[in-house]
Amino acid sequence: MNPRRIARELALLSLSQMPSNIERLDTQQLNGLVLAAVRTLTSEIQEALETASAELKRGSDRLLSSETRASDVQSAKAMVSDAIELTQSAVNHLGTALEIPEIIQLTNQPDVRSYTLEILKTINRRREEIDETLKNALRDWQLNRLPRIDRDILRIAVAEIAFLGIPDRVAINEAVELGKRYSDEEGYRFINGVLRRVTEQVQKQAQLP
Repeated sequence: MNPRRIARELALLSLSQMPSNIERLDTQQLNGLVLAAVRTLTSEIQEALETASAELKRGSDRLLSSETRASDVQSAKAMVSDAIELTQSAVNHLGTALEIPEIIQLTNQPDVRSYTLEILKTINRRREEIDETLKNALRDWQLNRLPRIDRDILRIAVAEIAFLGIPDRVAINEAVELGKRYSDEEGYRFINGVLRRVTEQVQKQAQLP
């Protein structure tokens, strides 16, 4: 994997666990942040699988008891369909979680560690500006109401575009890839749309005298 791609993923996993004094964050502490995030991720996967299992059982029970009532059959099919989607999402996230130990090992590579810390410290220092940029790009959404993972992906991308000199296209593509791994289809499409509007804003500001 590309070192910067690994760094983005490590930064994403670490954001929710960041200490208040991030300027003194070192490699060992970074590993601890990622491990804590992995535990959170696996817990979310377990909850999703349990929810899917319960939904599947409800749908199955309703199918068995529905006899010939068409409305009950349709309702049961919807429950089963929802359960399958939940299970598929959880399995996808489980596959991502299984790859994380290898990614953690790469934290010790200087270029990976350096860029991970650069992303985290930039977001910490420029949080207000990054969030203001995102708020201006959101339509009919509030930043604090977004799923945490989508919000953190957006923050990483804006930090790269506005402060780390990463080309818009690269930052957006990388954010979409993170969305595919950690969010869902609706999530990564939403991320793509928001970041397109962010780049339009940045370009307009650059043209101001």
